[in-house]
Amino acid sequence: MPPTRAHLNGSVNLPDAETVMREVITRIPAGLSRITDGETGDRNNWVFFQLDKFLQSPALEAAPAHDNPSEGYRQMPKVQLAAGFAPKDVQWPDLGYANAYRSSLDLFGRLHDEGVIPAGLRFQVEYPTPLASINAWVVPDQQDALLESYQQALFADLVRFLAAVPHDQVAVQWDVAVEFAVLENSFTATSSQTFDSIVASLVRCIEQVPGDVPAGLHLCYGDAGHQHFKQPESLALQVRVLNEVTAAVSRPVSFVSFTVPQDQHDAAYFTPLEQLRADHGTELYFALVPYYPENQAAGTTAEQIAHIDAALAASPAGASSWACAPNAAWAAPSRTRLPACWTCIARSFPLADAAPAA
Repeated sequence: MPPTRAHLNGSVNLPDAETVMREVITRIPAGLSRITDGETGDRNNWVFFQLDKFLQSPALEAAPAHDNPSEGYRQMPKVQLAAGFAPKDVQWPDLGYANAYRSSLDLFGRLHDEGVIPAGLRFQVEYPTPLASINAWVVPDQQDALLESYQQALFADLVRFLAAVPHDQVAVQWDVAVEFAVLENSFTATSSQTFDSIVASLVRCIEQVPGDVPAGLHLCYGDAGHQHFKQPESLALQVRVLNEVTAAVSRPVSFVSFTVPQDQHDAAYFTPLEQLRADHGTELYFALVPYYPENQAAGTTAEQIAHIDAALAASPAGASSWACAPNAAWAAPSRTRLPACWTCIARSFPLADAAPAA
């Protein structure tokens, strides 16, 4: 059946957090469990602002690009250990997430008190996995040596944020994109960046979040120029990763967002959901909100919905409810494209009389 809820993955290409929150509530007044700040400002291009953080460490310096990127993806700048420095010498600066989210949570509280944000919504923060910035910014032969200390710094940033805020007001999403690029051989990886190590890392990420705070995973295939780094052939790898993480974590995965290419309506793409072993309480979201709804063949959404329903009904947990999400985040669509995205949510999914887009 058509989903009646929606999930936003994070970034929204609007000028500031207040504009994002007000716009989201206006366009989607019902059907959301969480709301983001849009990752505006220096966070608007995902982990790019972390490169500046890396270069604040005296132990790191700029290095030549080493990537062999997928089509549509440009080479990433790199850093390396400066002469005379060892991995143990790297002192990571304030990574910036906790402070930004604390400020946005204050805004969230004000808008709630003003009656703009309805009761029951949580403020959702998005953290990249530790591997995301390490794989993106560090030269390959030094990634393994720097991953552990950067992970500690990133986890400490999250712990600092959660220690300062009411747990009943927030939720945490881990953005899992580089991991799929590694597993799909789309990004350069080290020999230690294996399926098992990636699952173990995602388990650590989820377990950094206290049990009274919802913790979710955004399973992403990238978004450069509205293109995935690889068009996934099916949901098989996403299902396999989630199954392994679910089996290993000591706390539930609260929600997960799956990638579905806009024009994908073959039953075989969705069949791996028959093997899904997620906890019954895990909220499932599928990226059925396209960037270009006017270019999508008529009936595609209905076919996608039917395939998801059929596959989930055949899964070990049996039929379960699910909801919709955009493909990746909404940092990439130009602001002139956003109304079409809002309209697609409002018109394609019965989200309790969501407001029409302008």
